[in-house]
Amino acid sequence: MGHGRDKRAGSAPPLQAPLGAAQRLACLRLIRSENVGPVTFRELINHFGGAEEALEALPELSRRGGYRQSIRICPREVAEAELEAAAEIGARALFTSEPGYPQALAAVDPPPPLLYVKGNVGHLSRPMLAIVGARNGSAAGQKLARLFASRIGAAGFVIVSGLARGIDSAAHEAALDTGTVAVLAGGPDNVYPPEHAKLQRDIEERGCLVTENPPGFAPRGQDFPRRNRIISGMALGVLVVEAARRSGTLVTARMAGEQGREVFAVPGHPLDPRAEGTNGLLKSGATMVTEPDDILQALTPLLREAPAPVPRRAAREPVPAMTAAHNVTELPRVGEADRARLVEALGPAPVDIDELGRATGLPARAIQIALLELALAGRIERHGHQLVSLKR
Repeated sequence: MGHGRDKRAGSAPPLQAPLGAAQRLACLRLIRSENVGPVTFRELINHFGGAEEALEALPELSRRGGYRQSIRICPREVAEAELEAAAEIGARALFTSEPGYPQALAAVDPPPPLLYVKGNVGHLSRPMLAIVGARNGSAAGQKLARLFASRIGAAGFVIVSGLARGIDSAAHEAALDTGTVAVLAGGPDNVYPPEHAKLQRDIEERGCLVTENPPGFAPRGQDFPRRNRIISGMALGVLVVEAARRSGTLVTARMAGEQGREVFAVPGHPLDPRAEGTNGLLKSGATMVTEPDDILQALTPLLREAPAPVPRRAAREPVPAMTAAHNVTELPRVGEADRARLVEALGPAPVDIDELGRATGLPARAIQIALLELALAGRIERHGHQLVSLKR
C-alpha cells in the first residue's frame, strides 16, 4: 500500500496567492451553491478564471445541462453571515489557492476547496504523520500511540488525527508540545465526542483545528469518511496502531493508499479483535513498524529537507503508583461502567497498571480494586512487574 510510488505525486498543487475580500466571498458562495462539489468548483474556476465569473455563468450552464428549474446560488448575505460566524469564534476560511493551505492536501484529487482553521496555522506547512486507530483502543495500544507521537513529533513532524476516543486522543495528547492537528467532522465550534472538550480547547490553543464544515454544523455519519480523507491527505504517511476488521480506521488506511501515502501498521496480538485490521493491513502490503525510527527512516527521504527537531517540554507528572490496601473493610465499590471500561482497555498483551490509569482515567484505587475483583473472577492474568492482561 503506497509502495513503489512517489508520495509527492498526484495533481500538482495550484499556485497560491492571497484572495481579496470580494474573491473570498465569491469562492464561498460558489462552494455553497447547488450541485457544486469539489471537482465542479475546480473546473469552474479553471474555466472562467475566477469565482465571480463562475457564479454569473451557473444559471446558463445548468439550463444547458438540462436542469429544468433555476439553480440555487448561495446568496451574498448567507455567505457573509457564515464568514462572520467563523470570525466570531476565532476561525478563518482558508481556500485551496491561498498560502497556508496544506500542500500535500492541495495535491489530492480533488482537494477540499475550503478549510476552516483555528489555532496555529503554521503547523499546516510542516510535514505531517497521521496516527489513527480504534476508539476502544487498549491501554497497550494507547501507550504505543503516545510513544510514536511524542518521538516522531520531537523529530519535527506534526501529528494529525481525528480527535476520536482511544488511539486518536492518545496521539493528540502526546504531541501537544511538538505540534498536532485535529481534523473535525463537524464545524469548528462543534465538540465531538463531548468528553474531549478540554482536549479540543488544548489543541486550539497549542495546535490547530481543521474542518471543511461551517460553524454550527453537527456531524452526520457520512461526514466522518470525508474527515478521514482529509487526515490522510494532509500527511506523508498514516500509522494504524489498532483497528478491528471493519472500522473507520481501515477506511483512512485505504484512502491513504489511494492518495499515494505510505501506510504503516503496528502488528497486534492474533487473539485481540483490535488487531485484526492492522494484521490484515500488513498482509496486504502495509509497512510493519515496531518503533518510531522505522517511520522516520521511511518518511525523511520524501522531504526536500529534514524537519527541524522540536524540543520537548519536561514530562508531565506520572500517574501515581499503586499502593497496597491495608483495610479491607474500607474497600469502595467499583461501578459496572468503570469495570467495563477497564476490561475494554485490557487485551491479551500485558500492560502496566499505570498505563491503565492513563487509558481509562480511573483513580488508582478504583483500578486496584477492579483488578482484584477481576483476578478473583479468573478474568485476568498477572505477569509481575505491575503487568496485567486479559485472560482468554
